[in-house]
Amino acid sequence: DRRFDALKPSLPRFLLAWTLQGLWVLLTLSCALAAMTSTAPQPFDLLAVIGTVVWVVGFAIEALADRQKRLFRADPVNRDRFICTGLWAWSRHPNYFGEIVLWTGIALIALPALSGWQHATLISPLFVYVLLTRVSGIPLLEDRAREKWGDDPAYRRYVAHTPVLVPRPPRSAQ
Repeated sequence: DRRFDALKPSLPRFLLAWTLQGLWVLLTLSCALAAMTSTAPQPFDLLAVIGTVVWVVGFAIEALADRQKRLFRADPVNRDRFICTGLWAWSRHPNYFGEIVLWTGIALIALPALSGWQHATLISPLFVYVLLTRVSGIPLLEDRAREKWGDDPAYRRYVAHTPVLVPRPPRSAQ
């Protein structure tokens, strides 16, 4: 991750970044960890089925979006171009949408196993949403994209017609 390049020369800043990432992982995973360590037996009920379907959909969206972007970038013709095909025609950040959806599915699966204070771990999908939409992912990538392609009329059309996160069919041809 090139964001770490500026942090690497400073051990305290680098250590802080790694510690914060560890906290990020712990908070994201907390719901699943609480459910897995619960001693109460949990049947595979309707909520678990719904949660599993939500997880599969989120995972599929994230994996497909990542694959489409990887293939797009691998083609030398696309050097210095932005992706606006496939799922990326439906959302400017479909991979992040998939990530949020899959953690929501995990929370649904975990819910019946949680009791008392463990319900606080249901913050996990909300934490992922806030982090990706307000702190790290989308704000940084949107700023970088504006710097790189902000003067490109095709990019401006793409931004005007493509939702930031939640996919929907394109409003008009890009």
